[in-house]
Amino acid sequence: MSYTFERLSDDVRLAVSEEHTFGTDAVLLSYFAAVKRKDRCIDMGTGCGIIPMLWLRDKSQSPVHCLDIQENAINQVKESIKENGFEERLIPHLCDLRNIKEEFTPEGFTLVTMNPPYKPVNTGIESLSESARIARHEVCCNIEDAVKAANYLLTFGGRFCMCHRPERLVDVISIMREYRLEPKRLRFVCDKAGEEPFLFLIEGKRGAKPFLRVEKELLLKNEESKFSKEMLEIYGSYADGYEDKVR
Repeated sequence: MSYTFERLSDDVRLAVSEEHTFGTDAVLLSYFAAVKRKDRCIDMGTGCGIIPMLWLRDKSQSPVHCLDIQENAINQVKESIKENGFEERLIPHLCDLRNIKEEFTPEGFTLVTMNPPYKPVNTGIESLSESARIARHEVCCNIEDAVKAANYLLTFGGRFCMCHRPERLVDVISIMREYRLEPKRLRFVCDKAGEEPFLFLIEGKRGAKPFLRVEKELLLKNEESKFSKEMLEIYGSYADGYEDKVR
């Protein structure tokens, strides 16, 4: 497989390929998760590993785990590990999250993230690429699979953060509650002010009491169709020269 390396900061470079790359959704999720340096973290369905690699720009971040069902994705993450010398900082797992108990003991993490497939099987135009089809369609994982796995992995009070399309919000909230991941934070993402959201970010806490805080909407662009101030802060130095890459 052929890789190119994308600069995430002056010190961190990410291997990307035609099979596994990343978009704005994953960058926003990594930010929304508000990782703490002492968190025991795992990113499920990691793809190219963008979410943990963004966290590891902080040299004080504790080691992070990630998993994916696709061997070519895990091999790609290993290239990023080698490129950055992250052998002790990022631990990849080739794992089907539907069989999470075969790879992990319960309650081992304080933070779980996932940017899941958005489209049910047999809806929309399915990609001709098998890797892209798995990433975009619920072929190997649906919302319930992801939430169930997160519940198993999290300690009491641990957090699960994910993103999804607004039309699936009711499904996500009801399934999270079914698996004792009480929704605590919700944030909608819009392209510009006044437009309908195209994404939501949600955090559930294992075993928490009901109380949902809806945060101020996140705007990608300002009136001039450039990165908003908050987006520039989210992207950090990665935003340099990428003002047009917002979706």
